[in-house]
Amino acid sequence: MTDRDVLISGASVAGPALAYWLHRYGFRPTVVERAPALRDGGYAVDFRGEAHLTVLRRMGVLPAVERARTGMGATWYVNSAGKPQAKLPADLFAGDIEILRGDLARILHDATRQGTEYVFGDSITSLTEDADGVRVTFERAAPRRFGLVIGADGLHSNTRRLVFGPEERHVKHLGVHCAIFTTANHLGLDHAGHAYRTAGRLVALYSARGNTEARAAFYFASPLLDLDRRDVAGQQSVLAEHFAGNGWESDRLLREMRHAPDFFFDSVGQVRMETWTRGRVALVGDAAYSPSSLSGMGTGLALVGAYVLAGELAAARGDHRVAFARYEEEMREYAAGCVKMGDGVAGFMVPGSRFMAAFLNRYYKILPYLPGKNLMANMARRTAENVTLRDYGDLVVR
Repeated sequence: MTDRDVLISGASVAGPALAYWLHRYGFRPTVVERAPALRDGGYAVDFRGEAHLTVLRRMGVLPAVERARTGMGATWYVNSAGKPQAKLPADLFAGDIEILRGDLARILHDATRQGTEYVFGDSITSLTEDADGVRVTFERAAPRRFGLVIGADGLHSNTRRLVFGPEERHVKHLGVHCAIFTTANHLGLDHAGHAYRTAGRLVALYSARGNTEARAAFYFASPLLDLDRRDVAGQQSVLAEHFAGNGWESDRLLREMRHAPDFFFDSVGQVRMETWTRGRVALVGDAAYSPSSLSGMGTGLALVGAYVLAGELAAARGDHRVAFARYEEEMREYAAGCVKMGDGVAGFMVPGSRFMAAFLNRYYKILPYLPGKNLMANMARRTAENVTLRDYGDLVVR
């Protein structure tokens, strides 16, 4: 076995999932994460189709994921007075299992912390590769050497930037920004969501954790904004400007936003790359092939990608040249299909004109009575299942 010491950048979903499998196959994974601790909050993420459930089952975390599932039902589009106007079924958004991203991160961390070194509050600053490995420098820690480095650090991947070049080469902005945070379930929503849409804006409230709290989500159409990703106050000011006087619950949620413990703001984008590997460095999850946070495909895709990458490294006995080529071969078509599912979603969620907003509101009102009412959910399921997973179980170190 060669290249057994593997550095993974990112402790959200793809990183811990990869660490889990690498440890099972006899590697020594280290996960470095810029945040000072596991990050709570964030979107509800979903898994759909047998491929996603198979990976969770083989990891042994499916029971824990099922216990933490949101149990979300339908989402209702409402008018400015809060009166329900159109109902969208749970399967369209929640798949087979929906779970809060923070809850999933904790489950994956619990499943890996005994066999993985976690380094929080630090980040990679340089990567220097030679014939025997990669010398890595960090913002805080002393330099270290690893056999391989894997970027699992999301849409704005630092690893991708260091190895493959600037973000703008690989990330396609979809014309939408989003924000999400935890707040009180003041509407008394029972495993349900309410959403209010106007031209270029959408605000939604979803119950969470047994209806004891809620997630507020804001989406607005905009060219890519040049905002410091660590400037929470500046991000909140931009959001308040875009939604001031928007109607429904917008103003109340904007006031509560200032006290949220987990405010998250980002652009919505897709990652498209010709290759996900270079030398001893590879990318996995959103860092390599983000289908966008609006697609509902990213988390399941990340889990499958981590499973395949680790399995191929084990099958190649750590020979990264063989393993990385097989990883790209196995995942390319599947990832492309998932990314394609993200095309056009932004325009449907956040239409740019009053006419389109009004049209879509009326369309969703009659959608339950149309012959193709399940078309989008069925397409998402077929895309999520369009992969054949190799069983790497015989490679597990007993």
